[in-house]
Amino acid sequence: QVQVVESGGGLVQAGGSLRLSCAASGSIVGINTMGWYRQVPGKQRELVAAATSGGSTNYADSVKGRFTISRGNAKNTMYLQMNSLKPEDTGVYYCNAYVKVATAAGFLPYWGQGTQVTVSS
Repeated sequence: QVQVVESGGGLVQAGGSLRLSCAASGSIVGINTMGWYRQVPGKQRELVAAATSGGSTNYADSVKGRFTISRGNAKNTMYLQMNSLKPEDTGVYYCNAYVKVATAAGFLPYWGQGTQVTVSS
């Protein structure tokens, strides 16, 4: 009913940049907060950055000043510009979107399949 798809991951050297994209589609009435999460083997998925539909953003301390989250004009898209990448930024990046569909009373979380980001030293 709702699909969330990420793209833009890859391999980059330390100090380089990548831009991740996320798009939500399907029977969507509205989207509230969208966020990027990172997971590495053996650790819990952690929030990297999030943006509300109203324009508020928040970032993990480890990426402040280097990553920028933004929502597209269509509001169902989201981007993460990652600059000055470090090896510790390596992981699978997941897009999360709180989506309201017609058959639900409120906003529910939907996840993408993840995109791998690898930063070499």
